[in-house]
Amino acid sequence: MTARTVLTVAALTLREASRRKVLRALAVLTLALLALSAWGFSRLAVAETQFGALTSGQARLVASQLLNLVMFGLSLIAALGTAFLAGPTLAGEAESGISLAVLARPVRRSTVLLGKWLGLAVFGGGFVVVAGLAQCLVVLVTVDYWPPNIVGALALLAAQTVVLLTLGLVLSTVVSPMASGVVAVGLFGAAWIAGVVGGVGEVLGNDGVARVGTVSRMLLPTDGLWRGAMHALQDPTALAVFGPEGAAFPFLSEAPLTAAYLAWAVLWVAMVWGLAAVAFARKDL
Repeated sequence: MTARTVLTVAALTLREASRRKVLRALAVLTLALLALSAWGFSRLAVAETQFGALTSGQARLVASQLLNLVMFGLSLIAALGTAFLAGPTLAGEAESGISLAVLARPVRRSTVLLGKWLGLAVFGGGFVVVAGLAQCLVVLVTVDYWPPNIVGALALLAAQTVVLLTLGLVLSTVVSPMASGVVAVGLFGAAWIAGVVGGVGEVLGNDGVARVGTVSRMLLPTDGLWRGAMHALQDPTALAVFGPEGAAFPFLSEAPLTAAYLAWAVLWVAMVWGLAAVAFARKDL
């Protein structure tokens, strides 16, 4: 009964998300980014430097770094969409009175929350996978570059979306829908900036500054998952070309994620979801 209820709520959440204007905005932004990147990568294929035209190997190396840049744009679009969908899921429905109609039935609040979380996770993760795969196909056609671990990269980008979605849900239990989206996206950006600062600290040999990135990735795993996705997308020769100083480059990742960090990301999602469930159970509707 509970599993069926969860799936029913998830399906209804997916249907509702597909009807929101946010979906249309996501589609427009994604298509615009794909079109611009297709033009840019096509120009890269015939680009010339002061030393002559780029070789195929050089073009693929540059393309792998530009791909990380474009994928960050897609992850930002996904972050915006997910955050502003998660807010109305709880806070908006509570304000409009929809939650009262649903919860008047003998259904636990945690069951409804899990169904909504699952529906939005499928929505956000599906968007990232489809858009990311389309972007990689654009790069393959224009520059003949294919990431070494596309499955791992897309999985980590989807996981990043789930992390931000979970954060948005817990925020929506205590603040308004708009505020929860703004705060979630703001924390997403702050974590990324902290990661860049930490990379600069590593290059400079400043442990205190480097620790900023480490701490931020533990508090909010979005940047850590993003760096794992970058490593899966980039050309394996990039690290040899850029050397140790590449750690300060925001679109280059030195190493893949460890199993321990992935386990922490899963635990983080479980803990924050549990916090959202407790807050939602105590929320006065």
